[in-house]
Amino acid sequence: MAPRSKQTPDEIRDQIAKVAEDLFRRMGFTKTAVADIAAELGMSPANVYRFFPSKHAIVECICSRCLGEMEAEIRRVQQQDLPVRTRIHAVFQTILRNHLDNFIEERRVHEMVLVAIEHNWQNILAHRERIRTTTAQLLREGIADGSFALHDPEEVSAIFLDCCARFCHPVLVAQSAEEELDKGLQRTIDFLLKAIEPRD
Repeated sequence: MAPRSKQTPDEIRDQIAKVAEDLFRRMGFTKTAVADIAAELGMSPANVYRFFPSKHAIVECICSRCLGEMEAEIRRVQQQDLPVRTRIHAVFQTILRNHLDNFIEERRVHEMVLVAIEHNWQNILAHRERIRTTTAQLLREGIADGSFALHDPEEVSAIFLDCCARFCHPVLVAQSAEEELDKGLQRTIDFLLKAIEPRD
């Protein structure tokens, strides 16, 4: 379907990215050409290149959107009226579930994930830092309400992310069974929280 003439450039970019993602999921990144994306949109390949210089640039756009959606979910979890321990568990479960739902269950998307990691590394690092900051904020809440012993939330939040890398990195997630990941994440978070419990 051709984009409406009154669409803004941002709307056209978004439409191109959504159509491309659908094709990547159905056909795979390698087998999808810019000409395929253009044909699906009813426009010329040259018009697609007006908005994205390459297929890799389209993947970067898709990756940034997916990360933004995940972060929005995490913010909702963070703001829930639940015990801080429950919210920390839920934050990392949200990350794992996003990788399982959006990437791992559709194997054709796996190559797109690899491309995104290679070409969008700075945005992924920024995303990781935002997750760490969210974890640090929750740890501060736990210190304030007596759930956790006094510690450095900046340092401990980094430890949380390092220990949970297996459950937060799509390539590593793809190497394990879903049930194993769920149980492993639960045990890891429980262990880390135990380490910062107040001592009598």
